[in-house]
Amino acid sequence: MGNLFTRIKETVVADFHSLLDEKEQKNPLSLLNQYLRDCENEVERVRKLVERQYLLKEEFNRELDSAKEMAEKRKHQAEVAQQAGENELYEFAVREAAHYGERASYLKKVYEEAISQLDELERKYEEMKHKLKDMQIKRLELMGRENIARANQKMNSVLQQSEYEGKAEPRFKDLEGYLDRLEQKVSTSYLHSTIDGKIEKLEKELRNNESQSNSGMKHDIL
Repeated sequence: MGNLFTRIKETVVADFHSLLDEKEQKNPLSLLNQYLRDCENEVERVRKLVERQYLLKEEFNRELDSAKEMAEKRKHQAEVAQQAGENELYEFAVREAAHYGERASYLKKVYEEAISQLDELERKYEEMKHKLKDMQIKRLELMGRENIARANQKMNSVLQQSEYEGKAEPRFKDLEGYLDRLEQKVSTSYLHSTIDGKIEKLEKELRNNESQSNSGMKHDIL
């Protein structure tokens, strides 16, 4: 039975990795984005743990200060009770002072451990943030490369004549032909719309020249 479950587990794991490989082949950046989201979640969880450890360290420090204060207070009370001859009160204060002293010693050790642990957590947290930032920059680099590859592929599909075999003229050629026809049509329309005015202007200039010429001839005769 154990071997059966082991084989089932191995089959499931193999299928899972096969699906991941297939997904990676189809869209590697999509899988990379998923990995980065997982890493970002991990970094966020560590950040919360660091904050919690900081709060615990502060709490340990407060408890340590309180224990020290109570130990000193009970020591002073024990001295007062001894001077007053209150043996029972003195013994109680001594026991309390010892108890608070032991607590303070224990809390000092815990507090120092908390500081050391917090330093280690902060160091690892900073390291995780740097690694995450490096991966995010790497993702941008890969996205840029993929974008260039797609752009080149798209441009090649438009510019390469061989990919239009058996079809009409390539898109750019069609566009160039259309622009040429449009330019010719607009030029013809422009000439049609301006020819009357130009001819009228030319006729007026010819009449003026003819009039000036006749006037000059009369002047010469006189």
